Amino acid sequence: MTDSMMYETGRGVVAVIPTYCEVESLPGLLTRIQQVLPELNILIVDDSSPDGTGEWVQERMKTDSRLHLYTRPAKSGLATAYVEGLGRALEMDFDFLIQMDADASHRPEDLPKLLVRMAGPDRPDMVIGSRWVPGGKTNGWAPWRVALSRAGNAYINFWLGTRIKDATAGLRVHRASWLRETGILEQVSTVGFGFQVEMTTLAESMEATIVEVPITFDERELGESKLSGAIFVEELVMVTKNGIKRKFSSRR
Repeated sequence: MTDSMMYETGRGVVAVIPTYCEVESLPGLLTRIQQVLPELNILIVDDSSPDGTGEWVQERMKTDSRLHLYTRPAKSGLATAYVEGLGRALEMDFDFLIQMDADASHRPEDLPKLLVRMAGPDRPDMVIGSRWVPGGKTNGWAPWRVALSRAGNAYINFWLGTRIKDATAGLRVHRASWLRETGILEQVSTVGFGFQVEMTTLAESMEATIVEVPITFDERELGESKLSGAIFVEELVMVTKNGIKRKFSSRR
């Protein structure tokens, strides 16, 4: 079966969605996903949410064979949720792995064009849904937040030398065969939101074919945001530390 046929039927594709207290936003998100890609498999990685997210997924699984649940004992960070979730998806033998947020900030309606791009003749290893390439945008963001995200990505580009315009983007599609061959998930050292940047730079260092596709990023409407000042500090420290190491090693 060709990559394009896999996209058209939805076979071989899974969306990995980490959750922690997302019982308000998840039902609507899954409905939208299944309206766009009705045959898509969905793997929820839940950190034992006290609001009943996991229990809600278990109940829905009784009538939805394409919905899967991987429960972790406690909240342990976004990076580890994705590493374990993507690893579980590899064990389940899917061919293409989507990663996306549970808060509906990533539009399910954008998924088809990411999958179409993944099936392109250049066989990308990673397709990133980007806010900062031509055609990409945000919806509901204050100007200061747009400026902060753009500045953050410029900072990442400077220190880490990445060519990706939106290295912090969370909506991505991975080619499973490439993840297996490189073992990249085993090299992830971050715990939180720095996962996106680390995966980007690690993939570039492994000469992955990475492309960006414009998307619209929506501000969360339901539930509580997981973003905090500590998250930005964590990412800033990681980028600066690795950037300094990169600059000095290149001079030797």
